[in-house]
Amino acid sequence: MPVRLGIDTGGTFTDLVALDEDSGAIAVVKRSSTPDDPSRAILLALRHADVDSASIARLVLGTTVAINSLLQRQGARVIYIASEGFEDIPFLQRINRRFHYDLKWVRPLPLVRRRDCLGVPERMDYRGNIDRPLEESHLQDLATAIRARLDDAIEGDVAIAVNLLFAYVNPTHERRLRDFLLAEFPDLPVSISSDVAPIWREYERSSTTLADAYVRPHVGSFIGSLQEGLEKLGFMRSWAVMKSNGGQMLSAVAQDRPVQMILSGLSAGIIAGRYYGALTGSDNVITLDIGGTSTDVGVVVEGRVRFTTEWRIEFGLPVSAPLIDLSTLGAGGGSIAWINKGGILQVGPHSAGAAPGPACYGQGGVEPTVTDANVVLGRLNPDNFLGGEMRLDTDLARDAVARLGDRLGIGVETIARAIVDVANENVAEAMRLLTVRRGLDPREFDVVAFGGAGPLHAAAVSRAIGARRVIVPPHPGLASAFGTLLADPRVDKAWTHIVRTDRIDFAWVNSRLDELVTEAVAEIREEGFAGDPAVERWVSARYDGQNYEEEIPIPDGPIDTSSLPDLLENFHVHYEGIYGYRLEAEVIEFVQFTVTVRGTTPSPALPPAPSGAPGEPVGRRQVWFDEGPTDCAIYRREDLVAGQEIAGPAIVEELDSTILIDPGGAMRISAEGLGIVEL
Repeated sequence: MPVRLGIDTGGTFTDLVALDEDSGAIAVVKRSSTPDDPSRAILLALRHADVDSASIARLVLGTTVAINSLLQRQGARVIYIASEGFEDIPFLQRINRRFHYDLKWVRPLPLVRRRDCLGVPERMDYRGNIDRPLEESHLQDLATAIRARLDDAIEGDVAIAVNLLFAYVNPTHERRLRDFLLAEFPDLPVSISSDVAPIWREYERSSTTLADAYVRPHVGSFIGSLQEGLEKLGFMRSWAVMKSNGGQMLSAVAQDRPVQMILSGLSAGIIAGRYYGALTGSDNVITLDIGGTSTDVGVVVEGRVRFTTEWRIEFGLPVSAPLIDLSTLGAGGGSIAWINKGGILQVGPHSAGAAPGPACYGQGGVEPTVTDANVVLGRLNPDNFLGGEMRLDTDLARDAVARLGDRLGIGVETIARAIVDVANENVAEAMRLLTVRRGLDPREFDVVAFGGAGPLHAAAVSRAIGARRVIVPPHPGLASAFGTLLADPRVDKAWTHIVRTDRIDFAWVNSRLDELVTEAVAEIREEGFAGDPAVERWVSARYDGQNYEEEIPIPDGPIDTSSLPDLLENFHVHYEGIYGYRLEAEVIEFVQFTVTVRGTTPSPALPPAPSGAPGEPVGRRQVWFDEGPTDCAIYRREDLVAGQEIAGPAIVEELDSTILIDPGGAMRISAEGLGIVEL
C-alpha cells in the first residue's frame, strides 16, 4: 500500500495529505504551526497521521520558512563582497518610489549593514575580459577584513554574499573567491551571484544574492532538523521540497539553493488550482488561497500557470528568480482590523498569527481579526473549528470586535460586516491587479477557492470582480498540501546575452542554448528525476532602446536566418497583444535566453463523490448578511452526494474549512466531489 505524503507548513497551520496510490483514498491532518521550530509541527502531523514509514513512497514539502525569514527580517547577518567601488549598490537601489507624492516614504533597508559591505580590487569588462586580475594579496586582505567583522559581538548566523561586476558573463573571479572563502571560513555559507542570479541588472543581482545568503542558514537548519526528525520516525528515503517555480527538488539539494524556495509554500496552491479547474473543464481560473496569515492569488490562463522572474520582499527589494506569478497580501483570517489616523477602518497587513492568534482562540489575543468578525456574524461554528479539536470563544470575539465598533460608534454586527467587506475588497483588488490590469477579463474566469477561509469569502470576492463561478475542492484547507503531490520536477536556466537581432551570431547563440539544456538536464537528474524531461526555450526581447523586455517562446530547432523572421513576428504579435501596437520599423533586441526542463509526475485520481440520498441539514443558525440576520441551514460536507444542489443562504462545514452560500446563490456537488457555487 504505497502512500504519497504532501505537506504544507504555513505561518498558522501545518497541513498533511496522505494519498493511497492503490485505492485513491485520502487522509488529512491539520495542526497548528510551531513558528519557533517549523519542523516540530510537521513531525507532529506525521505522528498524528499514523502512516507506516515503510509505506511512504514519496514525501513532498511546501514551506514558508524562507519567505517568513525575509518578511520578518529574521535571517542571518550577511557580509557582502562586491567589486571595489560598488559596495553601495544595495543601498543606492533604484530611483523609483512606491508612492510618487508621499514625502514621508522611506526606502526599505537592504538585508545587510553598510559596514559589512566590503570591496575587493578586481574588474571584468562587459564582454567578460579581465581588466584587473584578482591577486592573492587581495584575497588575504579580504580575509583579514572579514575576520575583523566576525570579531564583533555577533548573535546568530553569519553568511557571505559575493556579487562582482559582470560575473554573469565570466564567473571566474566569483568562483575563485567562493573557493577561497570556503577554505578560510568553512563554517560560513557562501552565495555567489553567478550561481544564484546570473542576470544583467546589477542591483537586482545584488538584492537576490543577498536574499539567498540571508535565508541560507535558516533554511539549512530547518531542513537538517526535519531530516533528523524523519530518520527518528524511521523514514530513511529521500524527500522533496517545492520550488518557487512550481517544480520540486530533493531536500539535499534545496539547502544549497534557498532562493529557489522563497515561494515554496505558495506555489503548490496554484498547481492545485489548475488541477481542480481542469476537473470541471475550466482552463481559465483565478486561485484564491486565504489562510490564517495571508491571502495568495494566482492566475491560470488557458491551462497554463503564469510565471515571472521577479518578486519583491518589499517595494524596492527585488528577488530575481524563476517564480510562479502570484500576489500575496496580508488579508488572512488572523489579519487585524484597526482604525488609521484618518478614522478609516483598515484590515491587515498585521496578523495575530498562530500565537496568540485571533481573540476567539482564547490564547491571549485581544485585537479584532477577520476570524473574530466571522464568528460574530455566525459564519463560523465555534464548536467545529478544526473539526472540533479547537473551540472558539464567541464572547472573546464579540468583545474584541465591539471595542473597535465603539471607537466608530457602531454596533458589533455592523463593524463585523465592515471588517469582512474591507478584507474582501482588498482581495478583489489583488485579483484585478493580476487580471484586468494585464488585459485579462475576470468574467471569463472561475475562482478556485481554498485555504481555511477561502470558501468563506469566495462568493463575495468573485461577485466583486465579476467571475463566472466558484469551485471549492474537497478539503479546501489542505489544497496546497495536495498541490505538492501534483508538482513536476522543474529546472530553469538563464543566460544574459544582449544582442541586436540584425547582428546576431547564430552559431554562438545556438551553442550556448545547447549548453543550457545540458546543464538543466544534469540538474534535474541531480534533483531525482530519471525520465525523459520536456524542454522549453524562451527569449526575453524588446525594441531597441527600451529598458524592459517581454518573454516569448523559441520554436524547436536552431535559431538561424530561416527561423528568425518567425521568432521576430511572434514578438510583434505578443507585444501588440499587451500594448495595443507594434513598431515594425524598429530593430528588436534579445536580452536573455532561458531554458526550462520539466519532468512529469503522475497525477493522483480523486475518489468519486458518494452517491445515494442527498445529505440533510444538521442544524440551523442565524447568520448575518448584508440584508441582516438570516436563518441558515447548516450542512456537513461529508454528507453531500454527487449531483446534490444546495440553495442559499446556507453553510457547509468540514474539518478544515467552511463554505458560505449567500442568499440567491447555490452550490452543486460534481461527480469528483467539487463544490460548484453559482453566483
